[in-house]
Amino acid sequence: MAENITALYAGKAASGFMSASLLSGETLAKGYITVLPNVAYKVNLNNFSMTAASVADSTCAFTDAGDVNYVEKALAPKRLQVNKALCKNNWLQTWAGSNMRAGLDGSLQSDFATYLISYAGSLVGQQVEKSIWQGATSNSGEFDGFEVQLAADAAVVDVTGTTLNAGNIIAEIGKVRDAIPAAVYGQEDTCIFMGTSAFRSYISAQAALGYLNQYHAGVTESNFEGIPLKWCPGMSDNKMIAGRKSNMFFATDLEGDMTEVKLLDQTLVDGSDNVNLVMKFNAGVGYSTSADIVLYA
Repeated sequence: MAENITALYAGKAASGFMSASLLSGETLAKGYITVLPNVAYKVNLNNFSMTAASVADSTCAFTDAGDVNYVEKALAPKRLQVNKALCKNNWLQTWAGSNMRAGLDGSLQSDFATYLISYAGSLVGQQVEKSIWQGATSNSGEFDGFEVQLAADAAVVDVTGTTLNAGNIIAEIGKVRDAIPAAVYGQEDTCIFMGTSAFRSYISAQAALGYLNQYHAGVTESNFEGIPLKWCPGMSDNKMIAGRKSNMFFATDLEGDMTEVKLLDQTLVDGSDNVNLVMKFNAGVGYSTSADIVLYA
């Protein structure tokens, strides 16, 4: 039996599209955290360190000193999908149906098919941005984000938070700054992540303080005493996270064979007027060194 199937992307051919979709969120698009591609199942995050006692006075003999600590954490991305059935009859009298015929051999206009896939890709990017920070794997379509993981990790540096506003944001960011471990503070990739509400409060506070005597004109620099501030729309209100890009990871199969993006016309398959939109991918986040991260919550 013939199948009237329009397969737009599949396997490696989908890598470019899925990459653009997944990376369209602010966090990944701006490179705020480290992306690990081609992770079909899981990846180990390695944490290697030597204690300060390893540096000792010189002797004529070989004298072992200090300790070596090595810990592996597994990051296993969660398989996710988009499945949506669209009835061609519903589109016949719209702009999308201008070049689409009714009947058994009807098909979606190519421009509209491209639009559907692009729209779905944009939606994926938005949802992944949210999951990176406040997602919970118990919710369908989400994976455990940094907020959930860090809150459950006793080794993370915790700072008690409050409701953030323009009047207290400077003092509260100061608490995060003070909690950053000495070994992390000042590192080139160390930054403070914050959501939209907190970031807006900081910009307002800077304006009120008269940044460069510009007050409410323009946009202030996104840093706090030299520490870059990163606006992450996926974060919850009243929360901040300080850490290093090299210690925070996003794993996905966006360049692997498991990636799939398709429009499947079902007319000659089951006689229906449906076109099925199918997207399959995986995604997840993790970190290697708990004690190097500050959670304000």
